[in-house]
Amino acid sequence: MNERLHKLQSSPYVSRMGVRFDDHGDELTAILPYDEWLIGNPLIPALHGGAIGAFMEITASAGLLAFTELAALPKPIDVAVDYLRPGKPQDVYARASITRQGSRVANVRVDAWQERRASPIASLHGHFLIKPIKSGG
Repeated sequence: MNERLHKLQSSPYVSRMGVRFDDHGDELTAILPYDEWLIGNPLIPALHGGAIGAFMEITASAGLLAFTELAALPKPIDVAVDYLRPGKPQDVYARASITRQGSRVANVRVDAWQERRASPIASLHGHFLIKPIKSGG
């Protein structure tokens, strides 16, 4: 895991949520371990949509940090989340894909799932302000 990704994981916000990253080659899977405090509706019970959205935004930033040489943490410009089905009281997994990257803005898509990746519980599309490390002199 690169140093910038480690800094993200150890930030108070990310560590409070318990988010972990599983890095294998060119794939980075983010994991949101289930915890009772993540429940938004105890009658169903279902995970809080804000927790799922925050987790996916963290995953997008992690994907940018893992696969792009950045001088600083990416900053969200705008984020849209589609909630597709209720999150069950269990772990959530997510992966980010960078759909387009310019010199200042990157477009990222994140899918989050629980039991099967083919059945996502939510998806995110966001634009992030980035500051790539300049190469050369």
